[in-house]
Amino acid sequence: MVRYHPDPENQFGVEMGVFKQLEAFASGDSLPLGDVLAELPWNADGLLPAIAQQHDSGEVLMLAWMNRTALDETLRTGRVCYWSRSRQALWRKGESSGQVQMLRELRLDCDGDTLLLKVDQTGPACHTGRRGCFYTRVDGDRVVVDQAVQIDPAELYGR
Repeated sequence: MVRYHPDPENQFGVEMGVFKQLEAFASGDSLPLGDVLAELPWNADGLLPAIAQQHDSGEVLMLAWMNRTALDETLRTGRVCYWSRSRQALWRKGESSGQVQMLRELRLDCDGDTLLLKVDQTGPACHTGRRGCFYTRVDGDRVVVDQAVQIDPAELYGR
């Protein structure tokens, strides 16, 4: 594992991981992307949660999972690719529905264990045909559906 030091000469003898080092950085300071990606704390299945958010409105669209291959492909192509836990395969968002996500910005949380993808979403993001997956809201002792279906899932997936 690559270790970084908060002082270039390491005069204090303190070794720190990249995320601890980033905490001490001023706005505008940076590290090489490859060094940071090498220290992402993947879970036991080799995955990280990835939150997709519409880049211009801030609307949270969905939560999915990424492995290193999906993340690398997303960064290389700009088209969002996830890991499907149910199919155990790469899942290029929109490959069957046509409702693609294009990456506008990638953010990492403070300790690198969650990804935030600011995306440009074409049409609905949810398999139910709704704009986002968070279409239910708890209201007292009720759960209310607060988003309409935009496209019938049978039309989206040809079922």
